[in-house]
Amino acid sequence: MTRKIKALLPLLVCLPSVTMAAPAHVFCPHLIDVRSGERIDNVRVTVEDGRFGEIERGASAQDGDTVLDGLTCVPGLTDMHTHLLYEFGPKTYLEGYTLNEADYALRGAVHAERTLLAGFTTVRDLGDSYNATVALKNAINSGMLPGPRIFTAAKSIATTGGHADPTSGDRANIQGDPGPKQGVINGIADARKAVRQRYKDGADLIKITATGGVLSVASSGQNAQFTDDELKAIVETAKDYGFHVAAHAHGAEGMKRAIKAGVTTIEHGTYMDDEAIKLFKRYDAWYVPTIIAGKWVEEKSRIDGFFPDVVRPKAAAIGPLIQGTFARAYEAGVQIAFGTDSGVSAHGDNAWEFVYMVAAGMPPAEALKSATISPAIVMKKQEVMGAIEPGKFADLIAVPGNPLEDINVMRDVRYVMKAGKAYKAP
Repeated sequence: MTRKIKALLPLLVCLPSVTMAAPAHVFCPHLIDVRSGERIDNVRVTVEDGRFGEIERGASAQDGDTVLDGLTCVPGLTDMHTHLLYEFGPKTYLEGYTLNEADYALRGAVHAERTLLAGFTTVRDLGDSYNATVALKNAINSGMLPGPRIFTAAKSIATTGGHADPTSGDRANIQGDPGPKQGVINGIADARKAVRQRYKDGADLIKITATGGVLSVASSGQNAQFTDDELKAIVETAKDYGFHVAAHAHGAEGMKRAIKAGVTTIEHGTYMDDEAIKLFKRYDAWYVPTIIAGKWVEEKSRIDGFFPDVVRPKAAAIGPLIQGTFARAYEAGVQIAFGTDSGVSAHGDNAWEFVYMVAAGMPPAEALKSATISPAIVMKKQEVMGAIEPGKFADLIAVPGNPLEDINVMRDVRYVMKAGKAYKAP
């Protein structure tokens, strides 16, 4: 033995030993193959380093396996439209003046955990305050907090007086003149600067409010709110930074302008007409319906004083239409990705959207696909998300019964695994 090796021996003895974690296994008596739309029996799933390994069909449970007796396994779900910092109520408009950044951040942490335990292991957050969802995303990714994998737009982008102008409804002496940093643009230069600011803030995508909205304190819920050149500048700049663009749109004209400009998704889509449907298909755009939000605002519009007077008629008129729009879009072959607008309705109630989609004519297998494979395609994450397949994130949930026969069971999630870690067990 050389003198150098002898000298190193004491150091080598002191080094800590490194052991690799052994693969874990989950035994699913039943498993939904979301690609084929079939339920498969007796599947043994290998989980290693937060990813799926071997998927054995026709297998038997072995000692040490997590056995999900009586349950059906489904890939972890994705909700493409959430607002984790908020949960709407009659005090929401006042809270914009009484809550601090920390209040919103703490609320977001509570809502994130509730969302995860409902079976949604991934979400897009489409509009926040104070960039708190960027901090929430980072805390969850570091393991500090339980919650879904977050892709956040941070602050939505609007035009002056538009649906996401944070000063709409304020009295004149406190409105100020918000600009691109606050997510308010007027013109091409502002549009590009607002996208770049979102990049600087740590966002993952861009959200614009292409038309008026239901809950903003403004008279119209459907007027177009961006010019063609502003939309083009946003989409072009977003592509430079690897962002896709989600566009809130109720009215047909703003929807069509956004699709022609190249946005990836249209949210809500209430007044979608035949021309808009053709544009969806021509431009390969996706539709995120948020039926539950429509039903929720219509229900609350019947309560005196729940909404400001300017909001109440919009909620009563627009809310009931969304499910019918969804039915027509699905029948026409528009690509659909699951989304709820949770934060309007309560977090944790996300799976009601499945019930409403199926009631409107979408088969359960297609509804499940809209919350698994489709979001992965939209966000270009097909290699790591969307199905229980080797190499993908080990996101797996389990429900009683067979969701292909009764979609209501998706509201009763008994087991939740995200990236190989169990957060909820029977």
